Amino acid sequence: MNEYIAPLKDIRFLLQDMSGLAQVKELAGYEEVDLELADAILEEAGKFANGILSPLNRSGDLEGARLEPDGVHMPKGWPEAYKLFSDSGWTALSARKEYGGQHLPQLIAAAVEEIWNGANLAFTLSPMLIRCAQQVLESRGSEEQKKIYLPKLISGHWTGTMALTESHAGSDVGAIRTKAVRQEDGTYRLSGQKIFITYGDHDMTENIVHLVLARVEGAPDGGKGISLFIVPKHLVNDDGSLGARNDVRAISLEHKMGIHASPTCVMAFGEQEGAIGYIVGEENRGLENMFVMMNAARFAVGLEGVGISERAYQRALNYAKERIQGTEIGSKSGERVIILKHPDIRRMLLSMRSRVEAMRAISCSIAVSMDIADKHPDPAIKAKHQGLIELLMPIAKGWFTENAVDIASLGIQIHGGVGFIEETGAAQYYRDSRISSIYEGTTGIQANDLINRKVSRDKGASITALVKEMKLTQAELSKHDDLTLVGIHNGLADGIDALETAVDFLLEAFQSDPRKAFAGAVPFLDLFGTVVGGWQLARCAVVAKSKLACETKDSDFYFTKIQTARFYADHILTKTSGLAKAVTVGSSAVLALNETFF
Repeated sequence: MNEYIAPLKDIRFLLQDMSGLAQVKELAGYEEVDLELADAILEEAGKFANGILSPLNRSGDLEGARLEPDGVHMPKGWPEAYKLFSDSGWTALSARKEYGGQHLPQLIAAAVEEIWNGANLAFTLSPMLIRCAQQVLESRGSEEQKKIYLPKLISGHWTGTMALTESHAGSDVGAIRTKAVRQEDGTYRLSGQKIFITYGDHDMTENIVHLVLARVEGAPDGGKGISLFIVPKHLVNDDGSLGARNDVRAISLEHKMGIHASPTCVMAFGEQEGAIGYIVGEENRGLENMFVMMNAARFAVGLEGVGISERAYQRALNYAKERIQGTEIGSKSGERVIILKHPDIRRMLLSMRSRVEAMRAISCSIAVSMDIADKHPDPAIKAKHQGLIELLMPIAKGWFTENAVDIASLGIQIHGGVGFIEETGAAQYYRDSRISSIYEGTTGIQANDLINRKVSRDKGASITALVKEMKLTQAELSKHDDLTLVGIHNGLADGIDALETAVDFLLEAFQSDPRKAFAGAVPFLDLFGTVVGGWQLARCAVVAKSKLACETKDSDFYFTKIQTARFYADHILTKTSGLAKAVTVGSSAVLALNETFF
């Protein structure tokens, strides 16, 4: 079975040729982060991914996590791999130095995280949650909480969870029932059950830090009465050593479609005397604090989509290069050929590849904005990039993951019948990818957030500003008479027109009948993501064209970049007119039937 190979050349193109690293290097604290350092980190990440994580992907899927009387046990080799992972410093990449982090830019951390996801998605969920917990405590925790928990989380010696969901509430976290009772010593006693808790229990580390949403006794109903608590698996003594076991345990494991090695637990808090918890921030501000964690997780889940898509593409491409079947169309020799010779196989592979490259370019752009929003001295520039992050986050979470499911499905299709057989490996990527468009907010939730909070609330100002940037790239393409770049220009122009038409409709619909806007929310998310992806690939094509004009080295690589962007323009951007129509006229069919007709 072919193992995952990190796409280092494609990542370097974004960091170097597309000037991602140059923008970040200008920021205070990142002056020494040059291409040489980035290359060294990415090379080591690629080696770890290929040599350690990727071989465990298949075995972990087959064995799965298991619940024993003493807790959850991970598949063979996973605790050892995790120890090597944390000892090598991979959990500390972007964390701040005062608590043991390396404080590298999000740009590099995101690239590395894509590599982890491509190598072993089920494994990467654990360090992703560590980072989310650490970010909440950095921004909302007390000084004492930071001192106790951050060094252990950043080093990877302890892991973290997000314990939010309850069976009756689902995504409606305002409906949760987990109760917290104040104690005289300032702590709280929590009782309740949480479901779908990723890495809720395992045997890879000595402690697990649960971040739990609960309602303090006497708090208001709904979201306004929710608070956030630290509930460690083992209590921590004053000297930092581990104390007694807290009243929290995994009572069952979910039997999932995919990511079998990732333990998704039903967690019971306070079955006996009550689980001891420590409030994060103030009472009744739990949802606000939770969204620090949630926003970090949403970008991370988007990177899962990129990574699993790349792996599915690599597997399908390798198979297409090896599988001999049929004769080449137009050939009279009768010789049987590899299936890569067949036009439809090429079309599917390019559909996979072009969207992977579009998603990677968008994620790189978001990561650069994260670094600028964090570090830039000018408040106006910080605010501009923070707004761009918020606008594009539903694309990262929603559009990336929907594409990942489709890309993994195409990988099975390219394999034909054997793709449906588990031994091939292609089916696992589909099974693993399927959850990504559901958790941390379904695609519908992302789409509703996009049209409501990101388009309607500012009357389209943010998205209009981004469209202006897209039109600058369109103008740059218009300077070229190369037919390929002309094709990219035309595809991007059509996509922008469709996007503007849809935005105008949504702004009017929110005034006249908001139901019409929400009926087209998911098609609009698809439309917006498709156009942003086309814009990013167009930018890449312009840079690749300039490189071809002055360099002979890597000419095949740059030529491929241009042709991939052309394929996207011809095959992906052409769908935008239909998506715009679904937004602007499709609501009537959605709303025509009342509930009794279903």
